[in-house]
Amino acid sequence: MALIIQFSLYLVLMLGIGYYSMRRTKDNEDFIIGGRSLGPVTSAISAGASDMSSWLLLGLPGAVFAAGLVDGIWISLGLVLGAYGNWLIVAPRLRAYSEKLSAVTLPTYLSNRFDDTSGVLKTVSAVVILIFFTLYVASGLKGGTLLFAHSFGSTEQTAMMVTTFVVVSYTFLGGYMAVCWTDLIQGLLMLSALTFCSLLAFFAISGSGVDIVGANPKAFSVATTWITGASLMAWGFGYFGQPHILARFIGIRSVKDVPKARRIGMSWMIVCLILSVSIGLMGIGYNIIAPMDGVTGPDGDKERIFLSMVSALFHPVFSGFILAAVLAAVMSTADSQLLVLTSALTEDLPFFSRFDDKQKAWISRFGVVGFALIAYLIASSSGGTILAMVGYAWGGFGAAFGPLIILSLVWRGTTQAGALAGMITGAATIFIVKNYIKIEGEYFYELLPGFIIAFIAIILVSLITAKPSEKTLQKFDESQTGNLDYAVIETESID
Repeated sequence: MALIIQFSLYLVLMLGIGYYSMRRTKDNEDFIIGGRSLGPVTSAISAGASDMSSWLLLGLPGAVFAAGLVDGIWISLGLVLGAYGNWLIVAPRLRAYSEKLSAVTLPTYLSNRFDDTSGVLKTVSAVVILIFFTLYVASGLKGGTLLFAHSFGSTEQTAMMVTTFVVVSYTFLGGYMAVCWTDLIQGLLMLSALTFCSLLAFFAISGSGVDIVGANPKAFSVATTWITGASLMAWGFGYFGQPHILARFIGIRSVKDVPKARRIGMSWMIVCLILSVSIGLMGIGYNIIAPMDGVTGPDGDKERIFLSMVSALFHPVFSGFILAAVLAAVMSTADSQLLVLTSALTEDLPFFSRFDDKQKAWISRFGVVGFALIAYLIASSSGGTILAMVGYAWGGFGAAFGPLIILSLVWRGTTQAGALAGMITGAATIFIVKNYIKIEGEYFYELLPGFIIAFIAIILVSLITAKPSEKTLQKFDESQTGNLDYAVIETESID
């Protein structure tokens, strides 16, 4: 009963934030990016929480528990480097340039950046978002299913229905502001949960004489082949192309807020990754002291390691709050992705241009419901792990958008044809490598070749096609040195 009360209080709080944000949301721009009004703290934690999702508390500890440090260390290192590069290179430039171009979504930014009067760039990028994000949301709902099924002993079907309903409710009401404010709370909850679980797990196994290496000889090994190591670190490339993270850069209050947001966001991220990996390692030792049937064995699910340790280590009064953090991890990503999905629908597909801003805001709300139902169906029928589902979607965005976003912001010679070639080549490479190319005995992440090939495609096609118009070049030059006080970019690296 205590667990039900705790979850209920948490959900009421989220819905209350959604209702409050709804009253402050006047049009579709408010719904999508909050009127570019959020400060560095909220933007930073929201970006981190929307990124980490349920894989931080379920997928990553599960991978470390199963295979040792090799996966956790190299993935984490790649993610930290990628996130820092994203904040340093992309965030300030995208914030300034998107405002100059009056762009509130990634497809609109690309279309306006290259003066695409045909609408091809906007349509293709919107389609890429619709495909990969639906899969991404499905991975979040699957994480919520694990939580509710574990906590309440419910069926997976019931658990998934509850998860879907909660996420849809406050996103439907409040849009971007609701998502960011709930993400702030959820990000702090995730950090608290990881901290307390790590501490209690450490105290439980310290002095017990548990031999972690004996239980898993590869627990502390980080040695791997260059293909596997490079593939694991390639997860960091994905940051440059994630629409839900890039949306935080577009929506931050000012370019001058970016350095502070970067420091806050990176600190939160590094601490959370260290704690998540630690839980996977200590779970190996704790499983020796108190075997967890739901985690090991023929029917066990290693991605339940965090949930099982919380249930075992915490008093029921506190475990409800900790488990709510897992729900927070699920929600913080799924809500952001649903918002980007519906913004691609209303802002970037030509059919909806006939509606005014207030009408678009309501269409966006019902778009949240529609995409959530599709993701629900995908999650219900998928048998893959959370980490695998996230990896596919993460790779798709990283390859399709990552090289293009970087080059569109730093190279004035990028052409419309090059941009289109990069998106198509990146997405196609992800699909081909994922489904048809395997390297025996190696982990080969499709994002590694996808990012490189898309980068090369943009440069080559841009060099052999017509140069951008003088109008396009002038806008680019003004975004770099014009009246937007862009010089902050030159100084932020020494802050």
